[in-house]
Amino acid sequence: MNNLKKNSVIYKHLNQIRYKEALQVQENAFQNIRQSKLKTPGYLYLLEHYPVITNGRFGKGDNYILPVNQIEKMGVEVFNTERGGELTYHGPGQLVSYPILDLRIFNLGAKAYINSLERVLINTLDDFKIDSYRRESYPGVWTNEQKIASIGVAIKNGITMHGSALNVSTDLDAFSMIVPCGINDVVVTSMEKTLGSDVSIKDVAKSFIKHFKIVFNTSIIEWPMPELTNKDL
Repeated sequence: MNNLKKNSVIYKHLNQIRYKEALQVQENAFQNIRQSKLKTPGYLYLLEHYPVITNGRFGKGDNYILPVNQIEKMGVEVFNTERGGELTYHGPGQLVSYPILDLRIFNLGAKAYINSLERVLINTLDDFKIDSYRRESYPGVWTNEQKIASIGVAIKNGITMHGSALNVSTDLDAFSMIVPCGINDVVVTSMEKTLGSDVSIKDVAKSFIKHFKIVFNTSIIEWPMPELTNKDL
C-alpha cells in the first residue's frame, strides 16, 4: 500500500456496465473507505451504462411520460435510488462518473462538493470549446439554455456515492420517456449535438480526469495496481 498517499484517488474505467453492477462497485468502495481498508480518501469510476432510467429520492411517479412497464419492455431498466434529484436517463454515449470520496479528507461540505463536480464538467466542456454554466437550485451543467450534464449524489457518513452524467453522443430521444430532472420545460442536449460533429468519449474521459485532479487537488492512481485486487475495488 506504499503507493497510496493521503490525497490519492484510485481510478478505474469500467467501460459499459449495467446499473445494478455499478451500484455494487460503489458500495464496495464505500465500505472500503468507511472501514479504512485501503487508507485512501476515495475512488473515481468512469463508465457508460446500458440503457437505464433512475429515479432519485425526490422523484415523483408522475414524471414518467410512458408507463414503467412499457419502458422496461423497450429494454430500458428502471431503478429507484437513494441519490438526490429526480428522473434521468443513462445510456451509451454518456460519460458517467462515480466519485466515492471521503469529504472530510477534502474539507468539503455537500454544496461545495456538488459545485466542484459542476466545475470539473464545465472545465471539461471548455476543452471542447463548449461554453457552459451552472444554474442555482438546479444541480448540473447547462449550455445555451439546454441541459448537457446532470448531477445526483448521496452522502452517508461523510462519504459520497453516485455522481454525474455528461451527454457526449447520447441518444437524446431516450429522454422523451420521462420529464428529465422533473423540469417540465427542460431541453436536453449533448456535446455532439452542440458541436455538430463527432466527439470521442475516450477524449472526454481524459479531460474529465485532468480537471478532476485540479479541482479536487488530488492525485490519481490508475488501477490495476499489483497490490490491489478486484475484490478491493
